[in-house]
Amino acid sequence: MPNTPKTFYELELDRLNADSPFRPQQYVQIRQSKAFMEKYHADRVELNDLAAAAFMSRFHYVRTFQRMYGVTPRQYLRDLRIAKAKRLLSEGMAVTQVCLEVGYESLPTFSSVFKKCTGSTPKAYQLIHKGNRE
Repeated sequence: MPNTPKTFYELELDRLNADSPFRPQQYVQIRQSKAFMEKYHADRVELNDLAAAAFMSRFHYVRTFQRMYGVTPRQYLRDLRIAKAKRLLSEGMAVTQVCLEVGYESLPTFSSVFKKCTGSTPKAYQLIHKGNRE
């Protein structure tokens, strides 16, 4: 992994890590899986693969990730995808192309998830925010 500067939240996690119930290696493994999701969010990311890479069972991985970041890995991945979709829609990319670009294989599923997260359909969001970069 390339050395990138830590975000404010990662620095805060480092600061809190001394009092944390996490073992240092566990903390590193979860952060690496988060970085992997950020890099490959448009690909098929399987929970079993993330857990195996962190040397944890699926259930322990989900619990640890949620305690560390406040959301489950699935919620985090969904939020990453929706944030990218919002950016691409505001740039004017076609809804179907955005759907595929952010890792959804089904347009109805993408539209449903997008509407649940943003309160509007992808097309309505695009019409309102076209030309704006959020």
